[in-house]
Amino acid sequence: MRELPSRRRTLVVALLATSFVLIVTPAASFAKEPPGIDRFMQAVGFVESGGRYDARNSSSGAYGKYQIMPSNWPAWSKIYLGRVLPPTPTNQELVARGKFTSLWRWLGTWPGVAHWWLTGSGDSNPDHWSPASRRYVGKVMTAMAKATGLPPTLPPTPTLPPTPTSPPSPRPTPTPQPPATSGSYPETSSQITYAGGWSKARYPRYAGGGVRYSGNAGATATFRFVGTSVTWIGPLGPTRGKARVLVDGVVVRTVDLDRSSFLARRDLFSAGWSRAGAHTLTIEVVGPANGKIVAIDELVVR
Repeated sequence: MRELPSRRRTLVVALLATSFVLIVTPAASFAKEPPGIDRFMQAVGFVESGGRYDARNSSSGAYGKYQIMPSNWPAWSKIYLGRVLPPTPTNQELVARGKFTSLWRWLGTWPGVAHWWLTGSGDSNPDHWSPASRRYVGKVMTAMAKATGLPPTLPPTPTLPPTPTSPPSPRPTPTPQPPATSGSYPETSSQITYAGGWSKARYPRYAGGGVRYSGNAGATATFRFVGTSVTWIGPLGPTRGKARVLVDGVVVRTVDLDRSSFLARRDLFSAGWSRAGAHTLTIEVVGPANGKIVAIDELVVR
């Protein structure tokens, strides 16, 4: 889902052991699906992998029929399957269907969704796309026009295996991350703890070229720091929703990010104190999000 110099795929067979295959009912409902989603899924699967559930890109590590990046699978699996499960053919179909539905509700067009699938960018204006992006989207839309419109054939769902009798080994307690100090912290910083499902988006006007975003009600980003002030920087626009901001566990403001036009970088929230101290900033997506998102470009501590 990054734009690569070449879209040639190297396909290798990776057989999954059936002894640990688990399937659960997806957490997200696919009622009121977007029109044409079955044909779009067939088209993306054909362009990405030739329809191979065991296809793997030797350069990026992207796997399966839809070439989902390994870094995205755990979060998407939690959202659309309820927990992290292996990328079996059935699970690939369920996760891709859920993600495509979410993207269509946000972007509103299948070309825009195809462009996001390649680049991670929510910019739906083809005039802003690279030649490689336009070629990829053209391939997907041509394949979609030729698709039969039949829904994807899912393999039969296996029965859940019995619960193991022996308890799992205890996990070691992680070492707490020290709080951030004065400086700028991009959305990729390990100082920011994400929960509830956050994805990545690329756009040249963002600091470092990317943001983390979520449209899941209740999703949170938590940031511990020591300083006299903190500022949240991110985008505004017509596809943006609302966020509840908590400082030291107390709700101080609900920020409405909806604007008539897209603005890539703005100070969305700031808080200050007369002397330096330890604090916690939490950004929570307000629901129902109705397809609108909240994004984090960077957090600045002074």
